[in-house]
Amino acid sequence: MKLPLHALAHARSGDKGDVSNVSLIACRAEAWETLAREVTEARVRASFRHLGATRVTRHDLPNLQAFNFVIEGTLGGGVNRSLGLDRHGKTLSYLLLEMEIEADPALLPEGSPYAPG
Repeated sequence: MKLPLHALAHARSGDKGDVSNVSLIACRAEAWETLAREVTEARVRASFRHLGATRVTRHDLPNLQAFNFVIEGTLGGGVNRSLGLDRHGKTLSYLLLEMEIEADPALLPEGSPYAPG
């Protein structure tokens, strides 16, 4: 079943210069392997390409059921160099959470609005 990533995980992001850092955490431990298969460096880079992403490095944290994505080139040179109004990386986790992935609905957290009716 196609699901938005936010149905199975939550995220937190930050920035340092022109590098954004997005942590992705599975809502349920059982979803970690699906996230590992579906949320690849290539797919994350494609999601951030329109912001100028040049490189994505994924760090797997299986004991935490999480991943850390280091995304280079997304912030227009960083807060102090960018001509953009707001080039902080604080809100970029929402962009990642919009990604659609293929997942078993059994992995959804209890009470999820995405559960088949």
